[in-house]
Amino acid sequence: MTSPLQAYRASLLHFHNDPAFDAHATQWHADGLLIVADGTVLAAGDFQQLAATLPGDCKVQDYRGKIITPGFIDTHVHYPQTDIIGSPAPGLLPWLETYTFPAERRFEDPQHGGEVAEFFLNELLRNGTTTAAVYCTVHPQSVDAFFERSHALNLRMVAGKCLMDRNAPEFLCDTAEGGVRESQQLIQRWHKRGRQHYAITVRFAPTSTPAQLQLAGELAAQYPDTYIQTHVAENADEVQWVKQLFPDSRSYLDVYDQYGLMRERALYAHCIWLDDADRARMAATRSAAIVCPTSNLFLGSGLFDFASADRLGMPVSLATDVGGGTSFSMLQTMNELYKVGRMGGTHLSAQRLFYLATLGGARALQLQGTIGNFAPGCEADFIVLDPQATPLLARRSATCGSLEEQLFALAILADDRAVAATYSAGVCVHHRPA
Repeated sequence: MTSPLQAYRASLLHFHNDPAFDAHATQWHADGLLIVADGTVLAAGDFQQLAATLPGDCKVQDYRGKIITPGFIDTHVHYPQTDIIGSPAPGLLPWLETYTFPAERRFEDPQHGGEVAEFFLNELLRNGTTTAAVYCTVHPQSVDAFFERSHALNLRMVAGKCLMDRNAPEFLCDTAEGGVRESQQLIQRWHKRGRQHYAITVRFAPTSTPAQLQLAGELAAQYPDTYIQTHVAENADEVQWVKQLFPDSRSYLDVYDQYGLMRERALYAHCIWLDDADRARMAATRSAAIVCPTSNLFLGSGLFDFASADRLGMPVSLATDVGGGTSFSMLQTMNELYKVGRMGGTHLSAQRLFYLATLGGARALQLQGTIGNFAPGCEADFIVLDPQATPLLARRSATCGSLEEQLFALAILADDRAVAATYSAGVCVHHRPA
């Protein structure tokens, strides 16, 4: 018999808190050991201290020279938009009409949904993303196609059917009652089945009638441990449109608040054109702001205001927002996030960038203690990063004089090539060829 333990030797990086507010948040072991049992973390720490605790027949996977960190958590991404990534348009609303809606129509066909879901999940894993909050289409079969493949891979994923009963092509519209009924059936079929979670998914306020928003809020109250995901205040034209559609609401965000859609496990993508009253409300309800820098820059939507978010205590995490976003790589997304911060007068440390992509995402999902770091009992979702992955990255890494410099080099210079391996629940689900 062989040992039931798995052990991995490398530099270890994870977080206990947001390093922007806690000087002791970063946990770093230059020569570390991660010990896994039954798909969960048993221990993580200094190699010399932990190696003696291993049974004699436990083989240690040697990743020295590399960095093991928790798997990335992408808290806003559209799997049906995989095939339209990098499509040109003058702004958000024309982009939706020209590319997004026609692409989503194809998900009437469950075979197409399954093929895209398989590619999409493989692309996430190739880029080191082990958990994502995923938008499907209005079609229930698109949700089934996604969850069937995610469940088969034993990935921890969040996903849901879009609710949209107006201001969209007829072929993508449901009804207020029918859309919520289908959502409830999907909740009963998939929520907490294995590692799957359901998200009540309002596309965005303009594509839902007040009746649909009301029913979505009632469904969220009926199933308080589900997620809520939607878009808010992404684009200035969109904000004006919402003002016309909901003239009695104080703000775009207030539309959702009036219908009971703000609470823990509520994920609000973009949050660019908010005011301080909105930000304070998000902090009070623990609704999470999901920052999507590559799509915000690509579509010209605007810059997220980190200073105001931090001042008012808004929960924040990071997302790719593919296909408006231009890369599946959370490393490339960190690169763009840093620049967005600088343009707004905020310097984001590399340690905070990695926090936002790991424990910050877990906290947005209320899954801290389950994923996001290496605390004992957490699921063993982790990745192996190679600082020598490209000639330029290797050359820069050789001159790094601190942890901050090394992480910053990865955030600015690295991409999918730096992900040497991806593990989900202790099982290797991606390994980059040598």
